Amino acid sequence: QVQLVESGGGLVQAGDSLRLSCKASGRTYTIYTMGWFRRAPGKERDFVAAISRNGINTEYADSVKGRFTISRDNAKNTMYLQMNSLKPEDTAVYFCASSWYVTVQTAPENYDAWGQGTQVTVSS
Repeated sequence: QVQLVESGGGLVQAGDSLRLSCKASGRTYTIYTMGWFRRAPGKERDFVAAISRNGINTEYADSVKGRFTISRDNAKNTMYLQMNSLKPEDTAVYFCASSWYVTVQTAPENYDAWGQGTQVTVSS
């Protein structure tokens, strides 16, 4: 089993930056793709970004391209999401997830371990 714990959420103003972290533990050798998803109030869970095991391949939702950067440090079993130029519409609970798929995945059903989520609130 893999356990994931997010951190780094908080309350910021529009235009500010925030960096989320996701620490993995347990059977981390089974982790290939990792990703970030978010759920805004009253909405479905949406894909944000994903990264391959070697960090070379990434995918981003159109809404965050150019503002968010996903990265990972396998030596620390940690994934990051650098969020710049935050907007009120980025307000959501952010979840990290891990997958045994080798190729980068955007569909939540292709992830088998999830963190508990961290709240990001962006005020206007």
